[in-house]
Amino acid sequence: MKAGRITSGFWLVAALLALWELSARLHWVDSPNWPALSQVLAALFHDIASGELPPLIGGTLWRMGAGLAAGSVAGVVVGLAFCLAPVTRMLLAPAVELLRPIPVPAVIPPLVLFLGLDDPMKITVVALTAFFPVLTNTMQGVAAVEAEAIQMGRTFGVGPLRRAAFIVLPATLPYALAGVRVALGLSLVVAVVAEMIAGEAGIGHYLVMMQFAGRAPEMYATIILLSVLGYALNRGFVAVERRAIHWWFALGRQADG
Repeated sequence: MKAGRITSGFWLVAALLALWELSARLHWVDSPNWPALSQVLAALFHDIASGELPPLIGGTLWRMGAGLAAGSVAGVVVGLAFCLAPVTRMLLAPAVELLRPIPVPAVIPPLVLFLGLDDPMKITVVALTAFFPVLTNTMQGVAAVEAEAIQMGRTFGVGPLRRAAFIVLPATLPYALAGVRVALGLSLVVAVVAEMIAGEAGIGHYLVMMQFAGRAPEMYATIILLSVLGYALNRGFVAVERRAIHWWFALGRQADG
C-alpha cells in the first residue's frame, strides 16, 4: 500500500471510532447495549490482563491454523492432480462441485454427528473452507504455466513427477499462495462460527456467552479483538508471502497489503 492510502484509511477508522464514542456519550444511540468505545476497550484490556482471553485466542488460532494447513495442502495436491492427471478430475470433480456451494453452517450439524463437538469437527470445517479457494487458484496457476517450460522438461527426460515438483509447482506457487491468503480470512471466520454454533471453548463460544449474559462491553471487545487479529494475520501473511516468492514480486507483481 502507498503511504497516502495508509494515512487515509487510518483517519477513516479513527473517525468511525470517535463517532462510536460520541454516539454513546451524547446518547445519540440511547441503549444499554451500546456502550462507549472507552468502556469496550477497558473491558478488552481487563480480560486480556486477567488471562481470560489469551487461552481462548490461542485455542481458536490453533484450530484455524490446523484446518488451514490441511485444507491448503489438499487444495494444492488436488489442483495439481486435476490438471496433470485428467482421470483424477473426471473422477473427483463432480463431488468437489457438489460440495463447493454448501454453506458452512449447513455442514456443521452432520459433522457434529460424526466427529462430535471437539476439535476434529472444527478443524475439518476450517479445512473444507480453505480447500476450495486454494484448489481454484492452484488450477489457475497450472493453466498459466508456459507450455514451453513443460516441453523443455520432457525434452531433457524429466519424468512426470519431477516435472510437477520442479517445474509446475514453483510456477504455480504464487497463485496457490493467493488462494491461501483468501482462505486465511475465511478460516478465521469459520473457526469462530463453528465455536459459536457447536463449541465449548474458543473465542466464538466466549462471544456467544457474553451475548447471553448481556455483557455488551465484553461482546464488542471480542469483536474488536477479532478484527485486529484478522488484520494482523493478513499483514503477517503478506510479509511471509513476499519473502517466499520474492522473485515473483521482483518481476513487478503487486500484492495489496
